[in-house]
Amino acid sequence: MFGNYLIGLREGLEASLVVCILIAYLVKTGRRDALKPIWIGIGVAVGVALAFGAGLEFGSQELTFEAQELLGGSLSVIAVVLVTWMVFWMRRTARHLKTELHGKLDAALQMGTGALVATAFLAVGREGLETALFVWASVRASSDGTYAPLTGVLLGLLTAVLLGWLFYRGALKINLAKFFTWTGGMLVVVAAGVLAYGVHDLQEARFLGGLADKAFDISATIPPDSWYGTLLKGVFNFQPDPTVLQVTVWALYLVPTLALFLAPIGSGPSVRVKKQKATDEKAESAANAETAG
Repeated sequence: MFGNYLIGLREGLEASLVVCILIAYLVKTGRRDALKPIWIGIGVAVGVALAFGAGLEFGSQELTFEAQELLGGSLSVIAVVLVTWMVFWMRRTARHLKTELHGKLDAALQMGTGALVATAFLAVGREGLETALFVWASVRASSDGTYAPLTGVLLGLLTAVLLGWLFYRGALKINLAKFFTWTGGMLVVVAAGVLAYGVHDLQEARFLGGLADKAFDISATIPPDSWYGTLLKGVFNFQPDPTVLQVTVWALYLVPTLALFLAPIGSGPSVRVKKQKATDEKAESAANAETAG
């Protein structure tokens, strides 16, 4: 459940921060007239993400067992690729996220209502689709026959919305770089488990071989239905009897990915980011002067 809570929190907070940054910028610059298109874009993005998740869940139920396993395994691999890209991208751009969004919003304001809707839709929609896919893959991997995995995701999303609101109201200060580094590292561990489970699905679908080649079997020591077995499965997608291929893929993904992710970043903000930051500072100064006058 914790692993799914982390996914909901991490992915949900990204979307919440994007929304807060867009809304706060429009309010601060006196463009409240542009709020409606932004909310329309956000609403459409959320609807598309929910429809995508529902399509994955209910659409897969009509397939044969092997087709379900092939689909589940393939989507699990795709989800891990997307999430891995996302955590690296967010780690590098977290401290400059506000400035980059402001630049896109300025351009959209000049182009009109349709551009504002598209900007909000693309900014939130990407997060929503990634979240729907990875949540579906993770819940499927850690499902134990209960609603605990889905409950963990929902609690994470609700926490993210609350933190986003507090962030918008100025009641909470978040060091985005540190937050996304720590949660990103934990998410890489969760993704490794999802990837291993996806490989197992592909083996059951007979797309990959080696299903009978067990790396080890400690089911007697850590029963899957015990509280600690359930805890390990919920947090790390742990399996007490993985195949050799599962363990190999898990290690080949986790070790180098985590090492690269935790390596220090040496590059500073780009020229474009610096230029947009200067523009933001001028706009804020002008708004403050107008308010004072």
